[in-house]
Amino acid sequence: MIAYVGIGANLGDAQANVLDALRRLALLDGTAVIETSGLYRTAPVDSSGPDYINAVACIDTSFDPFELLTALQDIEAAHGRERPYRNAPRTLDLDLLLYGDQRIATETLTLPHPRMHERGFVLAPLAELAPDLVIPGVGPVHDYLPLVARQAVQKIG
Repeated sequence: MIAYVGIGANLGDAQANVLDALRRLALLDGTAVIETSGLYRTAPVDSSGPDYINAVACIDTSFDPFELLTALQDIEAAHGRERPYRNAPRTLDLDLLLYGDQRIATETLTLPHPRMHERGFVLAPLAELAPDLVIPGVGPVHDYLPLVARQAVQKIG
């Protein structure tokens, strides 16, 4: 199954943490990283703290969406991810953005990821990989880019 994973960090060596997360994604059994976006520096949204380093990875995985979420949370935990409050600064944040065209709404997982179409730090790297991608139930990625143009998103690599 093709899935997209959002990656972000703003504590510690954020860039190294994002790059290590990409490496760890590639090491997951039954998962191959197809393509990764460049790195983006973004201001925190609904949060405080230093700027984030963000990226998006397109992967092909044999995990079901719940198994993949668990694997992503394990990678976060390996980086010392803590969740003291909503939108707290973090050493690593891995979000399952899309899993094929599936739409899921449970207590532990919502797909597509809620508000992804409102976040420049998701849309800019996602559009780099798949500008014509349609977010199920929402619409094409390229239709939402102008709506987040005022958010501070800078490609750095």
